[in-house]
Amino acid sequence: MSDVSVVIVTYNSRATVPALLAALRDHVPHAEVVVVDNASSDGTAELIARDFPAVRLIARRTNVGLSAGVNEGVATTSGAYVAVLNPDIRFDADPLSPLAAYLRAHADVGVVAPKLLNDDGTLQFSCRAFPGYATALFSRYSILTRLFPRNAVSRRYLMSDFDHTVEREVDWASGAALMFPRAVFDAVGGWDPAFFLFSEDVDFCKRVHDAGYRVVYQPAVEMHHGIGISTSAAPRVVLERHKSMWRYYRKHMRGNVARDAATAAGIAARCAYLLAAGAAKRALRRMRQPPAVNC
Repeated sequence: MSDVSVVIVTYNSRATVPALLAALRDHVPHAEVVVVDNASSDGTAELIARDFPAVRLIARRTNVGLSAGVNEGVATTSGAYVAVLNPDIRFDADPLSPLAAYLRAHADVGVVAPKLLNDDGTLQFSCRAFPGYATALFSRYSILTRLFPRNAVSRRYLMSDFDHTVEREVDWASGAALMFPRAVFDAVGGWDPAFFLFSEDVDFCKRVHDAGYRVVYQPAVEMHHGIGISTSAAPRVVLERHKSMWRYYRKHMRGNVARDAATAAGIAARCAYLLAAGAAKRALRRMRQPPAVNC
């Protein structure tokens, strides 16, 4: 029996997850693999059942969100070390055995994360400092970061200045690819299902830190990751992102009533602005489309 388990949560991932499951089959055949499909409508679950019979498939009838899906998947596994991978992760060699070996050798580490690369092989900044009040203005996709990419606030939050070829303890790392000991997962109560999408990785790493463990970026292990939904301006995605911001703030940052009210107003205003901007862009695209011609 393998001491490494893999949990993948899918939602309309038919285009990406087969490559990951094939890589796991070919390069990590000893790993226990569980896929929790969150009510995909594109045939993801059917494809997995047909083409990857060795994978344990949990086909949900409703979408319970990423964190709840991770918890459900972990509950069905038996490995001492669990890797959570996004469906769009890719690799050409076994990345999980060295991560598990690292955790075995470092009992004080609660999460280990690999180096992530973009599709073109360039570095993907996958480590962050814990968010603060300036994060909304200086996050990865914010206007200020795009206009002034070298500003000190963005560099500090995105951790873009450190040598990404060197192992380093970090505040949190992207949930696109993480490994943790099952004992640590159980000790902190798993992933918070109240985070439907976004900030679940920040919250998990924060609670791991609070429990006395370290979170480590390990560049000796590399994976490719295609950034997908995190860049979407779809209304549901924008709403879930800001709901998660508020959830994280309430759990880990809240202060007096005035500060809480100001923070809530700021998050709501940012959400409203992005929803309005997205609606305006979609309307403009529709206006630019040539009219249909009836023959």
